[in-house]
Amino acid sequence: MNSAGTQKRLRKVVFPVAGLGTRFLPATKVVAKEMLPVLDRPLIQYAVDEAVDAGADTLVFVTNRYKHAIADYFDSAYELEETLERAGKHELLATVQGLLPPHVRCVYVTQEQALGLGHAVLCAKPVIGDEPFGVILPDDLIVNKGKSALAQMAELAAREDAGVLAVEEVPRDQTNKYGIVDVSGADEPAARIGHVVEKPDPADAPSNLAIVGRYVLPARIFELLESTRPGAGGEIQLTDAIESLIAESKVLACRFQGVRFDCGNKVGLVRATLHFAMQDPALAKVAREFLS
Repeated sequence: MNSAGTQKRLRKVVFPVAGLGTRFLPATKVVAKEMLPVLDRPLIQYAVDEAVDAGADTLVFVTNRYKHAIADYFDSAYELEETLERAGKHELLATVQGLLPPHVRCVYVTQEQALGLGHAVLCAKPVIGDEPFGVILPDDLIVNKGKSALAQMAELAAREDAGVLAVEEVPRDQTNKYGIVDVSGADEPAARIGHVVEKPDPADAPSNLAIVGRYVLPARIFELLESTRPGAGGEIQLTDAIESLIAESKVLACRFQGVRFDCGNKVGLVRATLHFAMQDPALAKVAREFLS
C-alpha cells in the first residue's frame, strides 16, 4: 500500500444506495429506504453526519436511475425555504438549510445494474481517484457520544497505514449472515486480519467478529475489484477484493466505540427509533408510558 497516499486525510466517502429496500415494501415503492425516518431525520442524514465528522468534504452517492429522493433531499428547496422565511419560522428554516455544511459537496453516480456491493464501490472510482476513502452503508446506523465510528476508523487507518474494516461480535449462530474475519489478537480494539470468510456456517466460522457497514480502503481496491470474478448472481463481492487486499497489505479489524442498529430490517428500525425517542426529553416520557 502506498504510505504517502494512505496518510492523506480521509476526504471522500462512498454511500452505496442503489438497493430497492424490498424488506420495507410497499413504503419503499415510493420512498428510498435510505430516506426512511428515525424520528424526524432520514437514515441517510445520520450516515452523512458521520462522514462529515470523519472529515469528509466529498460525498459520493452510488444510486440507481430511478431514485431521486436523496438528491432532492440535499438540494435546496426554494419554495419551502421561502415559505418558512415568510412565516418567521427561522429555527425550522435553519434545520432545512443546515443538512450539509457549506464546504461539503454531493456527487451522484449511477449504478446501471445491481451487480453487488463491490460493483457499487467500483462505480465511484472516477470520483475517488487515487486516494483512500470511506464506505458507509446507511442501513447500519451507528450511534455514540464521542467520535463517529468512521472518524475512529479514519484515524486508525492513517496512524497504521492500513485499510480498516468495522467489526463487532455477533452471536455464533448468526455468522452465516455476515462476512467474518479471522484475526490475530481477537480481544484487541484493532487487530490485523488474516482472512475473511463470507457467511460461514457457525461450525466453520473462524471467529464471531462480523464486518458491519463501515470501511476505510486504499484506492488499490479498485484495481482488485476490476480483476475480481463475479460470484453468485453475477455479483462482484467487495469481500473478495478485500481478501486480495489482505494478501498484499495490512488490513485491520476495528472494534469501534458505539452502538449499531441494523436498520435494514423492521426490528432494527424500531429499536433505533426507540433509542432516539428515549434520548429526547419531550418523547422519553411518552415512550416509557407506551412501553410499560
